[in-house]
Amino acid sequence: MTPYATAGIYILGMNSVEGSAFFAPGSVIWDLHSTNNLDAIRETIYGTDVFHSIPQLDVGRFAETVVERELEQSTGFGHGIAIAHGRTSQVPTSEIALGVSRQGIEFYAFDGRPVHLLFVVASHPDRQIDYLRILSSLATMARNELFRRELLACLCQEEAQQKVFSAFSGVLQRSVAMDSYRAS
Repeated sequence: MTPYATAGIYILGMNSVEGSAFFAPGSVIWDLHSTNNLDAIRETIYGTDVFHSIPQLDVGRFAETVVERELEQSTGFGHGIAIAHGRTSQVPTSEIALGVSRQGIEFYAFDGRPVHLLFVVASHPDRQIDYLRILSSLATMARNELFRRELLACLCQEEAQQKVFSAFSGVLQRSVAMDSYRAS
């Protein structure tokens, strides 16, 4: 049983996330131009193929859902990372996009630092456990200083996509293994 596939990460052992692909080609924007949080969220959502590839998703409506969530409270995690997210019944499985900004985005993060790595997560409201597992895995990656440095040092979009693909897969595999261990 392998979690890897050529198009993206396939997670095995997760209830409703099983078989879902993450960080497939088109899920990373290498050079965001926006300098504020709301524009950067929209640019990431509209600029990646991952959300446009979901036939039943109204991308404009989803973008506004994420923006509304951001207006409630900043998703600036600290360490130059934000994890913006929105829940909609229009996505059958969770999807993730990444926007990379070399210049930094004002995100009103608790540590006051600009955001360079913006993750946007779409999830179905009935998939609470998967949603929390994804947010937890992204937060784990974000706390890893080496990961952040290596991702920002990438020379192209494809390299960044492969790095985030590998890191997310590893974190999620460990999470699933720990859950299985605790359950036994």
